[in-house]
Amino acid sequence: MRVADVFIPGVKIIEPELFVDGRGTFFESFNHKQFELLIGSPISFVQDNQSFSKKGVLRGLHYQKQPREQGKLVRCVHGRVFDVVVDLREKSPTFQKWFGIELSAENCKQMWVPEGLAHGFFAITDAVFLYKVTDYWCAESERVLMWNDRDLAIEWPVGNLSPTMSDKDLKIAKSIREVLN
Repeated sequence: MRVADVFIPGVKIIEPELFVDGRGTFFESFNHKQFELLIGSPISFVQDNQSFSKKGVLRGLHYQKQPREQGKLVRCVHGRVFDVVVDLREKSPTFQKWFGIELSAENCKQMWVPEGLAHGFFAITDAVFLYKVTDYWCAESERVLMWNDRDLAIEWPVGNLSPTMSDKDLKIAKSIREVLN
């Protein structure tokens, strides 16, 4: 397994070791002991989630407020997505900064999203996306950042598309300025 830190503290890109032969490909997608060593603290995932998104769907940018924050280990198992995190930790040196990466079934990369970050993705193709989360979904704690917030200036690869989003996300999404006030 190869692990790369990105400029946002705590976010990690994980590339498994692939074993390829005439039958196909095998890799270990999760190992609890190795993962705890990787992030440097005990971790408990309480739920696995899976979504299917048609090409052009944008999910997020979701997060949960304290005390129900979620850490997420995410990966794309079919298709391709542009996956994004935004640092909402006020004491972080990268507060209000974003990071994005393509996750796909082909590259087998995963991203660890620690608590305190908003997360979302844009489906470049039809895509199946998996999430392992450290806390349960809580409607009262759920928040959504505007995907196209001018202050964040996320460079989504949407081209000329107008992303398809849930009515709920469109209704409750807030700008970074609204979130911080």
